[in-house]
Amino acid sequence: MKRSYKGYLKEIIILIIQLFMFYIYPLFCGPTDAIAMVLIILVSTFILSIVLSTISTSKFRYLYPLFVSIIFIPSIFIYYNISALVHSLWYFVVSLIGMIIGIIFKKILKIK
Repeated sequence: MKRSYKGYLKEIIILIIQLFMFYIYPLFCGPTDAIAMVLIILVSTFILSIVLSTISTSKFRYLYPLFVSIIFIPSIFIYYNISALVHSLWYFVVSLIGMIIGIIFKKILKIK
């Protein structure tokens, strides 16, 4: 049985927040706030990964770290330069760690 978009509503909301952090949030940061901006985006990616892995029941959640690293790549050409490509790997690793921690929380707290 196919799931409608309502079945993926939690995942869609988290992805929209992640897209906001990659594409809208940098518009509000000045050039001197670059390190703080990267740290805030990393922390938000980590928190969103934990939240997604604890509330989602779909198989999509296992692809989230890969998706995060891929959707960051176009922002490199919009806001940064090619040297920021390594950040895509950072976001993958941070998201993967967040997913693992979220799965552990889910098992410990026995959340369905």
